[in-house]
Amino acid sequence: MAKEQDKESDKLALLNEMERHRKQMLSNQTAWRKANLSCKLAIDNSEKDDLLQGGDSSARQRKTTKQSLAQTSSAITESLMSISRMMSQQVHQSEETVATLATSSRTVLETNEEFKAMTGTIQLGRKLITKYNRREFTDKLLIFLALALFLATVVYILKKRLFPFL
Repeated sequence: MAKEQDKESDKLALLNEMERHRKQMLSNQTAWRKANLSCKLAIDNSEKDDLLQGGDSSARQRKTTKQSLAQTSSAITESLMSISRMMSQQVHQSEETVATLATSSRTVLETNEEFKAMTGTIQLGRKLITKYNRREFTDKLLIFLALALFLATVVYILKKRLFPFL
């Protein structure tokens, strides 16, 4: 799944998450093996002690040993079920994290596309405003020149009518 991500940071995040879960799984396996080994050692020690104590109550000791074996077996089973539940919870949490990460990645990509579209619109608006500012300046200059021509014409006409000898 990490290979399918577009951004390097997303890939690294997924790979780190995967590595963390792999380490958790390995530590759970190690804990299970240690628990299993310690139970086997306890059973062996118990049997060794039973053998060293003597033989009168061997039937009673076998019954006690069977009970202790059953208790040990149920304890190991409970421990394994607990480890299994923990691993299941970790897998479920990882799935939720990956789903959240994928959703946020899609959201970021959509937002990036919108920003690109907005950038194009803003640049077009900037060009239009610059163009309208140039036209406004040109219009003001033409109005000023027309007014100057009009005033020069008025002055010329007044000069010819009021002072014909000049």
